[in-house]
Amino acid sequence: MRRSRRRRSPRFSGQSFNKMIPNLITVLAVCFGLSGLRYALAGKWEFAVGMIVLAAVFDALDGRMARLLRAQSKFGAELDSLSDFVSFGVVPGVIVFLWALQPIGNFGWMAGLFYATCCMLRLARFNTLLDDDKPAFAYNYFTGVPAPAGAGLALLPMMLSFQTGIDFAAYPPLVAIWLLFVGLLMVSQLPTFSFKRMKVPQRMALPILIGAGLIITGVVSAPWFMLALLMTAYLASIPLSVFAYRRLLREAEQMAATEPAEPADEEADAEQVSGTPETKDRPAKLH
Repeated sequence: MRRSRRRRSPRFSGQSFNKMIPNLITVLAVCFGLSGLRYALAGKWEFAVGMIVLAAVFDALDGRMARLLRAQSKFGAELDSLSDFVSFGVVPGVIVFLWALQPIGNFGWMAGLFYATCCMLRLARFNTLLDDDKPAFAYNYFTGVPAPAGAGLALLPMMLSFQTGIDFAAYPPLVAIWLLFVGLLMVSQLPTFSFKRMKVPQRMALPILIGAGLIITGVVSAPWFMLALLMTAYLASIPLSVFAYRRLLREAEQMAATEPAEPADEEADAEQVSGTPETKDRPAKLH
């Protein structure tokens, strides 16, 4: 008797849902960013800044989720860049303009446009440098301030106002200069720390976890104080990152200079000592 073969259920062709999770997180991040613009138009400044913070959190998650699920794609990379430009370029510039820069008119709008343009240029440069060959240590550094950190620095005067009660919006020229400064930091050539590939020593794992717990507790209990402190600490770390990068660059150049000569060079040196092939067979000069 023939055994009855079990019929296989038809499989639907297409992408699995797991592969779409990183892109869904990116879409969620841009929705938070645009919601910040909505709250800014309504004059709810704390909610507006909070939406940008949530957008930054989800922006940090989508890349890690893509690597975890092995769902990296060119579409996801382009979607992430567009999301970053909207959430950390356009929206923070408009929020700061609505909050403090309207009294100085066109100059305030120019500062907001300059910041958003710098963010766009920074993202374009980042995408073009992905395939470039770099020294191994350079992968622990960004070129210029990344877009999420730039948005946090741009909103730093608002965070300080929420925490201290000082109305920085009453000083539009200072806020405009600060926004221009942050834009220049994003398009600068300054190396800044990238914590994505930074390895943690085993003995430092527990202290770092304790510190992360304290930071999360601070964000929950005193969000504006902790966020302003984190942004200030990041700003203070830029000179340290420049110093560390230059030190590693000097060490790499010294190691390259002390490497042994290439085999071709060694053969050329040997020929110079023993004579060229044409002169090897000549008799020695009579004395």
